[in-house]
Amino acid sequence: PPYERLEAMSAKIEAGFTAACRERGIPHRVNRVGSMWTLFFTATPVTDLDTAKTSDTDRFARFFWAMMDRGVYLPCSQFEAAFTCGAMTDEHIEQTIRAAADSLTAIS
Repeated sequence: PPYERLEAMSAKIEAGFTAACRERGIPHRVNRVGSMWTLFFTATPVTDLDTAKTSDTDRFARFFWAMMDRGVYLPCSQFEAAFTCGAMTDEHIEQTIRAAADSLTAIS
């Protein structure tokens, strides 16, 4: 079933990004509903625009470009959502998580 697969892939991305941030001591939140997700660089739970604005947008900009350098194209704004695609493979998911970990190390 495609939606169960999308859910599993997106949960894996969420867990991978969360682990990478925690390992580096980076305040973060990953908000996710199904295959739609966003990484926020904030220690504050993000529930609306005001709490989203507590994010470190400069860090997000550096993360965005570091991910681009690693072949992962994210939305360019801290306030946009990324989407997991059904055409992605398990290797794409692993590559995305590795790129995030490498990117976070590079910008820390």
